[in-house]
Amino acid sequence: MKKVCSFISVVTLMLSALLAGCSQPTNSETTKRSPVAFHSSDECHVCGMAITRFPGPKGEAITGNGKIRKFCSSAEMLHWWLQPENQVQQMTLYVHDMSRSDWNQPDDAHLIDAMQAFYVVAPDMAGAMGTPIASFADKENAEIFASDRKTSVMTFSQLKDALLQHQQMMGDNHSEDHSMHH
Repeated sequence: MKKVCSFISVVTLMLSALLAGCSQPTNSETTKRSPVAFHSSDECHVCGMAITRFPGPKGEAITGNGKIRKFCSSAEMLHWWLQPENQVQQMTLYVHDMSRSDWNQPDDAHLIDAMQAFYVVAPDMAGAMGTPIASFADKENAEIFASDRKTSVMTFSQLKDALLQHQQMMGDNHSEDHSMHH
């Protein structure tokens, strides 16, 4: 009888350990990589330009296994991230909080989660590639910045949708241009 009780105790402990393991989030779910400062030697993952030579918010993407990709602008990072092959990877995206940074030299101490940020398209501001997209940690500062430019504030999801729509529109116009030349 003693052997049966010991066996049942061991099996119960093993099952408890297995079930506890099943309910725990995986390491990749609990590990959110911290942002990494930009350095003068850093080059943009997409265009190869020296990142710190340009004004405006920068971006970085950190994969679940810790690979860091840095971008010369938040817009460049977002366009890269929207590519289908990048959507399948688990990533943490960061952008500068421009309410706490100088536009000409964004402060790496104020990199924020890009998916929680608020965005304002800022064509009147200088930047690296494409139209600059200013990023903010809080909506109130984004609204002030947007009001000065007579534009609106977008969430990450709204910006993503707007960029996808723009890409689709540009693709459609591109194919129309080609059909006109044939």
